[in-house]
Amino acid sequence: MISFDLPPELAALRMRVRAFVDEHVIPNEPRILLEDKEKKRDTLEALRRRTKSDGLFVPHLPKEQGGLGLGIMGMCALFREMGRSPVGAACFNCDAPDQGNMDLLLKSATPAVRERWLGPLARGEITSGFSMTEPAPGAGADPSNLKTRARQDGDAWVIDGHKWYTTGGGDASFLIVMARTGDDASGARDGASMFVVDRRAEGVEHVRDVSVMSPPILQHREAELRFHGVRVGKEAILGNIGDGFRLAQARLVPARLTHCMRWLGWADRALQMCREYVVTRESFGKTLAHHQMIQKKIADGASGIHAGNLMTLHCASMLEKGLDKEARPYSSMAKNHVARVLCQVLDDAIQMHGALGYSEDMPFSLWYRFARSARIADGPDEVHDVVVARDFLRGALTTLV
Repeated sequence: MISFDLPPELAALRMRVRAFVDEHVIPNEPRILLEDKEKKRDTLEALRRRTKSDGLFVPHLPKEQGGLGLGIMGMCALFREMGRSPVGAACFNCDAPDQGNMDLLLKSATPAVRERWLGPLARGEITSGFSMTEPAPGAGADPSNLKTRARQDGDAWVIDGHKWYTTGGGDASFLIVMARTGDDASGARDGASMFVVDRRAEGVEHVRDVSVMSPPILQHREAELRFHGVRVGKEAILGNIGDGFRLAQARLVPARLTHCMRWLGWADRALQMCREYVVTRESFGKTLAHHQMIQKKIADGASGIHAGNLMTLHCASMLEKGLDKEARPYSSMAKNHVARVLCQVLDDAIQMHGALGYSEDMPFSLWYRFARSARIADGPDEVHDVVVARDFLRGALTTLV
């Protein structure tokens, strides 16, 4: 029998995180965003110190790394609450890309690399970047187009290439860089590797932060980088040479789910704000809540969030059972569904609030501009649709689980 009840200890932990977000994070959102424009982090760092003292910092990491040792189902419970604010995850040091990079270093880095980079990253002293996406004709939706190369030179490796959309790459202390290490005949499966690169190493050029649809929020500045003969030692390799795409998949499937968790919290908060407005705002002789077209938007939003929550929990349960390969199409399904729901809920929120919703007196227009990237990040909708359709057509995906 399937149970959706959280263990009592986890349920209590979830409520502690929710209370912290409600009482401390959401009231301080404007201040954190204003300080961020000035390259300051005073309020954010104060909240980080508080989550650390409350034992809520990096809960996804093992206890020996300062975390709570939560599995991915536990992360589902907490990350949804953090995600109710666009700055929430950062207050708990669980934001992308650092959270995924911590997990990757923990599982695949050499002891020397873990000692140098993982400890400071887990303590919130530094930030990191993940450099895989490249400008055309390089790797994008199709990672096999990878153009960045690493060649062996004695005991070292030399990296040359061009990356962009390395989130937080401009301010990062280190980067995880995907580079081709085999000839083209070896193919995508074993022809690429990941390297940990000091962001300030000789030959790493920060070309610019790419201007995008939304203003930057905290670490979410999309850096364009060039690598000009950057030398790294063999200890910088994650896993083994040729493991790049395997490690990318191992990182990306859970990363899609953690995105979903945060987006669900965000969508739920937006819908709750809509409820507060439509039950009080009167139009044409009755409150908006009594107009059927408004009820339809509310119903669609509630149903979409609930369905996305169930998809996420189902996929997370598969990962907890070690069914990583089997979970891939379900992670694609969840990612696409939740990303679309988030965008639709925010679009409807603007519509339900009318001129107020379109104004920046409400946060929906800002949130929508930021959320629109959800349908591209970690694979565009179309690629995930192909994965779901392919696996269903060959009988590898069961819809009635």
